[in-house]
Amino acid sequence: MASTPTPFAQTYLHGTKANLSIGDLISAGYESNYGHGKAKYVYFSATLDAAIWGAELAAGDEKERIYLVEPTGAIEDDPNLTDKKFPGNPTKSYRSLHSFRVVGAVTAWQSHSAEQIKAMKDGLAQLKEQGLDGIEE
Repeated sequence: MASTPTPFAQTYLHGTKANLSIGDLISAGYESNYGHGKAKYVYFSATLDAAIWGAELAAGDEKERIYLVEPTGAIEDDPNLTDKKFPGNPTKSYRSLHSFRVVGAVTAWQSHSAEQIKAMKDGLAQLKEQGLDGIEE
């Protein structure tokens, strides 16, 4: 079966607590959202759920935000999720050495439950205690 052309391009999302504006660039080399020092890559997803987790788990006390972003260069599967946790990349999680331009914001989205967030944070804390919380850069 032949694929049908679509006028819609792939949408990418970035969850964070950073306050950004349309046109801003999200670039590597700044403090990671997750407190792992300077980020070598920019991480993003093509699913809203993964972006929501990104916003909810980001370090800091600022408001959680989700931005629509467009790549300025090559992208690759995020090996932190696709190789280690979710073979086949069902979370549609990616990373890039190149910047992403903010082209919009998702203003209405449903957070995970407090219980889900606590369970995720507890699981991440347990990985950290085991020395397994590193991000493959």
